[in-house]
Amino acid sequence: MTMNTCQRVRLRPLAATDNDAIARIIREVSAEYGLTADRGFSVADPQLDDLFGHYRASKGVYWVAEDAEGALLGGAGLGPVAGREDTVELQKMYLARTGRGMGLGRRLALHLLAEAEALGYRHCYLETTACLGEALALYRRLGFEPCGRLGDTGHNDCEITLMRPLTGHSSK
Repeated sequence: MTMNTCQRVRLRPLAATDNDAIARIIREVSAEYGLTADRGFSVADPQLDDLFGHYRASKGVYWVAEDAEGALLGGAGLGPVAGREDTVELQKMYLARTGRGMGLGRRLALHLLAEAEALGYRHCYLETTACLGEALALYRRLGFEPCGRLGDTGHNDCEITLMRPLTGHSSK
């Protein structure tokens, strides 16, 4: 896919009908990078098969990227951080192989950072692992810096914790 292809990709909120496709992408990418369900990674989350219901109940948001034919290429979410009303967590950002290499990860992350700002958050936090080198490089380019672990996500095998300030925040 080329950069022009990325421009034809549509970002939209997750729908209930997307649950199976996004769970499949998360499982496939996790397997590709050796992130197994027996360890503390997103692929082990009990809500993986109903992300729509989970994000709706948790007052979070999840956005997906779909190509011109309507096939999902990946997605990412924002969820609250326990005990930190001013901080949101960038969660479950996964792109299928067909969605990589065209700037879609950057586009999706920037969209979610703008969404976090619009919701009034002051900081964005995330957890990742060194084997996701492409994602880690993107997060660093976007201004995320090392920080201490926040909340209790259960993703203890995600050994890298990062945060960045958000500008344009309002009330949180």
